[in-house]
Amino acid sequence: MSPGDEHDSFGGVGGSGQTRTRLPEGNSGDVYGAGRRPVRGSRSLVTVVGVVVLLIGAIALANRGGGDPADPSAPRAGTPGKTAPTTATGVPPVTTRNGPIPTGYAHDEQGAQSAATNYAVALGSDGMFNTARRRDIVGVIADPGARDELQAGFDADYSQDFLRQIGLDENGGAPSGTTFVSKTVPVGAKVTKYSDTTADVDVWSVGMFGLTGASSTRPVTHGWFTIGFKLKWSGSDWKVVSTAQRTGPTPVNGDDPVSGSEEIADAVKEFGGFTYAR
Repeated sequence: MSPGDEHDSFGGVGGSGQTRTRLPEGNSGDVYGAGRRPVRGSRSLVTVVGVVVLLIGAIALANRGGGDPADPSAPRAGTPGKTAPTTATGVPPVTTRNGPIPTGYAHDEQGAQSAATNYAVALGSDGMFNTARRRDIVGVIADPGARDELQAGFDADYSQDFLRQIGLDENGGAPSGTTFVSKTVPVGAKVTKYSDTTADVDVWSVGMFGLTGASSTRPVTHGWFTIGFKLKWSGSDWKVVSTAQRTGPTPVNGDDPVSGSEEIADAVKEFGGFTYAR
């Protein structure tokens, strides 16, 4: 992908002609200065009935059982051709790390899903906008045979011109008085193809991207996307060969009031992240 290309979501991953963070559109005004969106005072009877139906369905499903990951009759999460519920299977997360990135995944389908999910978080982080941190991230997650190509692709995507377009300095830093936000939050993962040496994994995610601050013209927005990973078993761990990205699945926006700039900035600083496991 050339530096001028854009994909259809925020906070995604890029490199080697695959994907890259898209600039928010239609944000010519100062959203943060406009105050919060009012909360609706009431909900329709249809909505209330719908919620009741969902609750009844959830209770019935829970009473049916069969959700025990240890039950050999239960379907394997992520098995190609089968559904992969977004609920966790109960397999413990990895206990080792290379810097901030979890490593040391199981040599099976669930390990591949866990690897792809944590790699999606790393590739969607603000560290990708700083050259040194970006190369550290790619150095940890990339397969040795694909590392140089991925590094070159990401370096081209996160060019100095691109950083200027989104209001960052040459080191990926935010202007004084603002906080830069770039986060990817996985919702679920599934295996689409698997062998003993390779795995294709899709990670459904929501991303946050933008600048907090009263004077920001690029307020923090969110977008939904699915990141496709091609992984390779590289000696003792799953590593990335390539990535691709598509928009959605995207739910309908709710009635939640928009938070102010300071609240968003505080949340980004105060809420810690997770180690994901299938």
